[in-house]
Amino acid sequence: MRKMEAKDIDRIIEMAWEDRTPFEAIKFQFNLTEAEVKALMKRELKFSSYVLWRKRVENCATKHLAKRVEGIDRFKSKAQRNITNNKISKR
Repeated sequence: MRKMEAKDIDRIIEMAWEDRTPFEAIKFQFNLTEAEVKALMKRELKFSSYVLWRKRVENCATKHLAKRVEGIDRFKSKAQRNITNNKISKR
């Protein structure tokens, strides 16, 4: 895995925890496959947190585009604020 900045790792972890953010969005933004995201999460999280995350991902149909309900075609909610450098910007 390539060397990444702490802010990028934080953002990937945040995206991986979000139910509506598919692995394909992480691939698009950071060029990491699902397997690489799982390896990053295992490396960066406490083991118990990683286990909880894996259980959550396995049961979450929105984490994989192929499993999503038709009509969900965006990476984020329209109501979500813009994110810049891992900080929420005010409108």
